[in-house]
Amino acid sequence: MYRLFHDVAQPGHAITPLMTRPGRQERRRRLSSTSNSDSSASTSPERGIGDDDDDNDSFMSHANDSVSSLAPSFEEELDESVRREIQERCRISPVSRLPAELMIAIFSRLSSSSDLRSCMLVSKEWARNSVGLLWHRPQTSRWPGLQNVVRTIGKVNGFFDYYNLVKRLNLSSLGAEVSDGTLQPFSRCKRIERLTLTHCSKLTDLSVAQMVEGNRSLLALDVTGLDGITDQTMIAVAKNCLRLQGLNVTNCRKITDESLEALARSCRHLKRLKFNGCSQLTDKSIIAFAHNSRYILEIDLHDCKLLEDDSVTELIRECQYLRELRLAHCTLISDNAFLNLPHGATFDGLRILDLTDCGELGDAGVQQIIASAPRLRNLVLAKCRRITDRAVMAITRLGKNLHYIHLGHCSQITDAGVSQLVRLCNRIRYIDLACCANLTDHSVHQLANLPKLKRIGLVKCANITDRSILALAKPKLAGHHGSMSPSSLERVHLSYCTLLTLAGIHALLNNCPRLTHLSLTGVQAFLREDLLIHCREAPSEFNEHQRDVFCVFSGAGVNRLRDYLNGPDTHIPPLFDETDGTMYDDGDIDGDEAGGPADDGEDLTELEGDDVQVVDVGPNLGAGAGPVVAWNGGPNTGPNIAAAAQGSAGNVVMLPDGGVALPHAQQQQQATAMMGAVGLEEMDDEDFGEGSEVMESGPV
Repeated sequence: MYRLFHDVAQPGHAITPLMTRPGRQERRRRLSSTSNSDSSASTSPERGIGDDDDDNDSFMSHANDSVSSLAPSFEEELDESVRREIQERCRISPVSRLPAELMIAIFSRLSSSSDLRSCMLVSKEWARNSVGLLWHRPQTSRWPGLQNVVRTIGKVNGFFDYYNLVKRLNLSSLGAEVSDGTLQPFSRCKRIERLTLTHCSKLTDLSVAQMVEGNRSLLALDVTGLDGITDQTMIAVAKNCLRLQGLNVTNCRKITDESLEALARSCRHLKRLKFNGCSQLTDKSIIAFAHNSRYILEIDLHDCKLLEDDSVTELIRECQYLRELRLAHCTLISDNAFLNLPHGATFDGLRILDLTDCGELGDAGVQQIIASAPRLRNLVLAKCRRITDRAVMAITRLGKNLHYIHLGHCSQITDAGVSQLVRLCNRIRYIDLACCANLTDHSVHQLANLPKLKRIGLVKCANITDRSILALAKPKLAGHHGSMSPSSLERVHLSYCTLLTLAGIHALLNNCPRLTHLSLTGVQAFLREDLLIHCREAPSEFNEHQRDVFCVFSGAGVNRLRDYLNGPDTHIPPLFDETDGTMYDDGDIDGDEAGGPADDGEDLTELEGDDVQVVDVGPNLGAGAGPVVAWNGGPNTGPNIAAAAQGSAGNVVMLPDGGVALPHAQQQQQATAMMGAVGLEEMDDEDFGEGSEVMESGPV
């Protein structure tokens, strides 16, 4: 019976009742198709049912990522008594008739490892179908759990070969505490598919190369921050891990071009590569990957300062599936990296391009980038100081594809370029224009019209004033029916915008219910003790001066600041002097923007072209009152706001033409009713070394 329990865990077969069992010839055929290789006997939950393709990307997350291909099968000759026992069990217990694949799929939905352990105690059949799920990612985030796992896989006469069940091993939580001696007991585990050793800085080739030796199943290797790793480990990977799909050697500075060239020639299924901080690498190794690993999806070459134009050209030209290319701080890259691409060729798969601090890049290079990659979604050009409005005009050709644009420190950009960008790329969710000193309130007024804007960076844009803040706070049209919704801003960076006042930020807080981050470092109006108590602590590495001006509110701190400013004991200066009448001058700026004192001296003046007013509702609205952005009546008022006005007698300010001004508390209710939950798009696939690799609890 033990032989049956131990040996029937072959994939591809379900238990078949005697009365319907297949003939001997059919059983021989099935056995020969499932028992010829080590990988076919895998109990990995990553492998799909009926999946015979060893090159499948189990490094990526699939719908059946948690479903094992483990299934029992009969030996060619089984004792007749055993057959009768199986037949009787199927007759008495209908659940025994379920194929192993279905049992495993059911067990995979159990969220607790303790539940899986309970399943193992029900019967030998249940144990066979649940043990792979319990052990494929053992708990190794704490020393007691790690020691328990080491003891179990070291057992000679264990009921299962536990060392063959481990598919994912993540020791990153223990970091520098892990040594070669810690890792060596796992060298028996030759079916590990994902090995994460992030920041285990004491590890060397002695143990890591031993882990890799003889492992034909490894799909992803993360050795971030392991200074002791050299070419020896990379050569071992090249010789053994032919199915490798992901490699992260961030800050491994002893690895050279030679070993990576060998790896590129052997591991032709690579899809994700991270070489961050490997400043010793040159074009030789990167070109080798471009020519041999045609299925690369993502490559990160951050701070590889020796890379030149040729490697970039080859990566884009040869890797037709490339969707993410990060070249931050590769300072030798110039326009030629893109101008040398085949004329007229387009690379529609490229979605993310990071060229931070590529100082030799100019307008011509950006124009060619847009022509060659017309479906870019994220474009980072921070600190590319040579680009001008000409490059921005080229970027506008991305149209609705563009969601994320970073132009920080591109100081030659002007209001004209930003206006065109907003007009033609109206799906931007994130924009950073830090240190673009030429920008004025006009640019921010245009940016405020972006319907999906969630994050904006205006650090050191010294020309912007409260007029910009009020524009950001104004409500936006929701859909095509004229109803209005509050601002969707979540993160606003305004550090060193020295012209801002407390009243302007107060209005922003009261009209942006989703706001979770607000940076105001260096803004004199907020360097007050009663306000600073709500901001978070300055980073420990900051010097005394940086600490003195640090002012960043995040999470609950934003809500505390809002509540404090709306309190009855807090005095907020008005947004404009009563003698001026209004802070807007309709004659200065066309369209949505106005500035300067009005000629007519009226207290309430609407922004030309917008259905919005700024109103100081005063103390009569209670503790939740403060400057709010009010909607005007008319065709854009919408039924939701009208209903709010009817149900809020005494707590709203009626404006000319039937408009209403809601206090902050009611605006939050409006937000709940009117806003749709539109999340910023994030990366689809998991990164190397993610905490999700670690189970909450492991086998005992």
